[in-house]
Amino acid sequence: MPSTINPHQALVYVMVTMSAVDRKMSDHELMRIGNIVQSLPIFRDFDPERLVSVAEECGEILSEDGGLDAILGLVKEALPERLRETAYALAVEVAAVDLDVQQEELRFLQILRDHLDLDKLTVAAIERAARARYRTM
Repeated sequence: MPSTINPHQALVYVMVTMSAVDRKMSDHELMRIGNIVQSLPIFRDFDPERLVSVAEECGEILSEDGGLDAILGLVKEALPERLRETAYALAVEVAAVDLDVQQEELRFLQILRDHLDLDKLTVAAIERAARARYRTM
């Protein structure tokens, strides 16, 4: 297990963990992660060719005893405070893409926001924006 990761890896770890937390990584979720890495400015300096290897690293850590706690610790250590909202927003984005957020996903979001010390107003705004973006007719 790596002892430290960089902010790009941390953001990918958050998205992969969000996708994996319900034990089924859907094609929609995986495609959304790829699209996020390809399109958002936060990933401008990240080599998208590394996405698969970083995702596999995350999966290996998650499969170990205490893997979720290890991921959360690595993420918190790697992310400056100003990127913690971004991490939460990316997790919400991955959860919302299937249009059906499962209980396990809601629980992970709760754990993530607590672990990253996000305030309730910020969390509510991020979640509300996702609901607006993914609303169907």
